[in-house]
This record gives sequence, C-alpha cells and structure tokens, in this order.
Amino acid sequence: MTKARLLRLSVVLVSIFMILLIIVYWDNVGTAHFYLHTSFSRPHSPGAIPGITADEDWEALPDVDEFLAKLLSSSLKQNSSINRKTEQLLIQSSSKPVVSNLEENVRGYDWSTHNDRNSLDQEKLQIERQRTLREFCANSSFTFPTKERSFDDIPNYELNHLIVDDRHGIIYCYVPKVACTNWKRVMIVLSESLLDQGVPYRNPLDIPREHVHNTSTHLTFNKFWRRYGKFSRHLMKIKLKKYTKFLFVRDPFVRLISAFRSKFELENEEFYRRFAIPMLKLYSNHTNLPTSVSEAFGAGLKVSFSDFIQYLLDPRTEKMAPFNEHWRQVYRLCHPCQIDYDFIGKLETLDEDAAYLLQLLKVDRLLRFPPSYRNRTASSWEDNWFAKIPQAWRQQLYKLYEADFVLFGYPKPENLLKD
Repeated sequence: MTKARLLRLSVVLVSIFMILLIIVYWDNVGTAHFYLHTSFSRPHSPGAIPGITADEDWEALPDVDEFLAKLLSSSLKQNSSINRKTEQLLIQSSSKPVVSNLEENVRGYDWSTHNDRNSLDQEKLQIERQRTLREFCANSSFTFPTKERSFDDIPNYELNHLIVDDRHGIIYCYVPKVACTNWKRVMIVLSESLLDQGVPYRNPLDIPREHVHNTSTHLTFNKFWRRYGKFSRHLMKIKLKKYTKFLFVRDPFVRLISAFRSKFELENEEFYRRFAIPMLKLYSNHTNLPTSVSEAFGAGLKVSFSDFIQYLLDPRTEKMAPFNEHWRQVYRLCHPCQIDYDFIGKLETLDEDAAYLLQLLKVDRLLRFPPSYRNRTASSWEDNWFAKIPQAWRQQLYKLYEADFVLFGYPKPENLLKD
C-alpha cells in the first residue's frame, strides 16, 4: 500500500515538473530568455545611476517564484551565446538609419544631430524624477483612483501597455502621443518579434506603421494569462523584479491637444465613427450626420476642441467605456505606484533621454532612436488652444489629470486655471 502511494506521488510530481518545463520552454516568442545584460539588471559599476538598487538575490522571492526563476535561469549560457551573435549582426546593419522619402515628407522628421545638447545632467534628472514619483505615491494625503491597489489587484486587461523584450531584459510601458510609435519600433528591433522576408528588422524606421501598432507584434503582460495560466502573475513579478522598466511621459494638457489634432483634425474613419459622431450629436446638436469622415469634412462638420473637452468631462463618458488610450491618464496606463520604474523619460527632453536610455541599456551600438518630428505639438500653444474653454472646465480638466501632473513633476498650469 505504501509503495503504491509513493508511486502515485512520484507520477504527480514528475507530471507537474514536466508541465512547468513545457510552460517555460515551449514559447515561440522567447519569453523564457532571462539573459539580462542591461546596466540596471546587474551590480552597478562606478558610473551607474545612484538611487537604483542593485540586483537582489533570488532567495527573496516566494517559493513558486524562486522555483520558476531558477528553472528559467538554466538557459542563461545558451541565450548569452545567441544574443552575442545577434548583436554582431545588428551592429553591421544599423550604422546609418534610412527612411523612405514618403515617410520623411509626411511625418516631418528632424534629422539634425543633437550632440550639442548634452548639457543636461541626465543622472541627476533621473534621480529627481524617480524621487518625485515615489514621494507622491507614498504620500497618503495625495489620492487618486486606483492609487492604493496592489499589483495583484490590477486586471490583466489593464496590463496591455507593458511590452516585454526578453532578449535584453526590458519592459516598456507605452503611452500614446508620447513617441510611442518609435519606441515600439525600437522594441520590435530589439526583441526581433517581426521579420522582413525572414530576417528580423534592423532599422526601426523600416518597420511600417501598420505593423508597429498591430497587437500581435508585441508580447505584453496581458497576454501572459493565455500563455501561462495561473503562473502568469508569478512570471510577471519575476520580470518586474529583474528587468529594466521604463516609460515616457508628457505634459498632460499638451498630450490632450496632440491627441485631438491627430484623431479629429485629420480624417480618421475609426475615430469619426466611434467618437466624433457622438460628440457632434451631444455637444453641437447635429443630427443626420454623414456616415463617412470624408463626407463630414467636406461638409465642414468637425469636432471642436470644446466638444472634445466636454466629452472628457461628461460623467456619462466613463460610464459607457474607459477613456480611449490616446487620452487615458498615464497612471491608468502604466500603474506607476504599483510598478517601480527604473527610467522615466519625457517628451520635452526626448532626444537626450532616448540617447541616455539606449546607452544605459547597452543597446546604443545596435540602433539609434528615430529622429523626432518637426511639427510636434508645443507647450507654448496651450494658451491659444484653451482660450475659448471656460475657466470652470479647465479646472475640472486639471482635477481629471492632476495625478499625471503631480506624479511626473509637471507644474500646475496656473495661467490656465486662474482669471
């Protein structure tokens, strides 16, 4: 009887072990690669950023996490050899980014070099940005929705902006209207998640825009549940602990202006049908609207910035569906009080921040960040854009986005909020 029980127990244990092996290794995106060679993910040299904690021991993890971590780490040597060969190939082909004439003309890239802009003390900037974020996350007197949640309380569908690159140990939380198209391109090149005629893309600007925003192109946290079931949260926590995590932010009001310009001043069929038609009906009293955006624009029917602000402030909007990602608050997209980000970049200092980040990630020899747009929405435009918006609306709008202003160190726009 005892032998039979031991036999059954052995079969169960072996089965569990084999299931774990299949979960870890049977992954065609490389999610099991834990070869980390970024500056944040190993003990720092004298030139590393102060204030970023060095690599912690695996023993600090819970039992299940520790077991998975050790199991995953068994492939370190093999992965390091593969990654070195890949980096050599990338270096050979990425010395000079090239962009098609069409994209150069349409997007308006600024190809000027920025070697003369190295006056910013990036190290101190990062310390200050992270200190501000952590202080307000810990400040009990400063509250906003979802602040007190733990990471385990965040639903999977709210983790769809966290893109993972297992080859280099990087997690990027993308924020629409904050250079996310080009950062997604960078993540595609680094993770080799998209092929061009059987070969991974080497130059970010070679990747067509329609592929960049295709959800199937990126491995995001919300996909972990389908891949790993009940082990998904454990794997997320391991990656959050070991990987370098970064995001880029922008002045919240300027981001709103940029979103409006992009989605409602240009012909966009999807946004016209989903958002413009309801706005025009609710706030401009239009009826019998054209079904296509081209017809509407031809008839001079466009959403005004005032319509857009009313839509954001209308309590019915969130009751019907969460804010679209292009105007959803950053704290709802990236959960900065639940995830300890290693690097906080800003669009206002994009060129300097991007160059510094790629250097810290040890990938600056593989690629360079695509140049920024010449026609980028500027913060100096705020007064003009908000000139016809009532003061009461401006104050309500600030309260709606106050957490983004405070957490990321943007000053309160007093000139817009007072008479």
